[in-house]
Amino acid sequence: MSDSEKKVLTPRGAPRAQMRLVVIGSSTGGPQALQTVIMGLPKNFPCPVVIVQHMPAGFTGALAQRLHGVAQVNVREAQDGELLEAGCVYIAPGNYHLRIRHESGVRRIALSDEPPVGNHRPAVNVMYESVAHLGKDVVAVILTGMGSDGREGMREIKKNGGYCIAQDEKTCVVYGMPKSVIDAGLADEICPLPQIARAIETAVRR
Repeated sequence: MSDSEKKVLTPRGAPRAQMRLVVIGSSTGGPQALQTVIMGLPKNFPCPVVIVQHMPAGFTGALAQRLHGVAQVNVREAQDGELLEAGCVYIAPGNYHLRIRHESGVRRIALSDEPPVGNHRPAVNVMYESVAHLGKDVVAVILTGMGSDGREGMREIKKNGGYCIAQDEKTCVVYGMPKSVIDAGLADEICPLPQIARAIETAVRR
């Protein structure tokens, strides 16, 4: 599918979905899991998707290109100051934390090389915490990965009324990050990997 064919016009009749933001955290096994999820999103997906995948510098750009080639939506490596747009997927570049900055009614990418958090840069917790105040407008997804990065950020998201989707144990390569969220009682849905794209679409449109 060409870039022009992927161009998304924000659909009419879905103002609530237009306001929403999807944030996804993943680690070990994440690239393949992300491919399954992103390929499942329709080309008219009504909000932005921002991803933190634990991955070294130099690899996230290739991941973004690979996903862009198979997805119906636009996928790219995030750039500092970039405006978030509906129907676009932004992947945090390796070795940079990613936050969402909110100013003058718009949302932008903010990258930083601040010290690692929990031995991770980018860290899922950093991204999650930057959007927690958006409350019900956040749909947060936690995918396969080792450790517990994302749990405390998810706790803040849930405290403010956001929605959480966690990958189930059976379909995880490493059942660490989702388990930490599920065991903390933070998951609204626990889904097998093939069902997560549909769960995301339902959540942003409800």
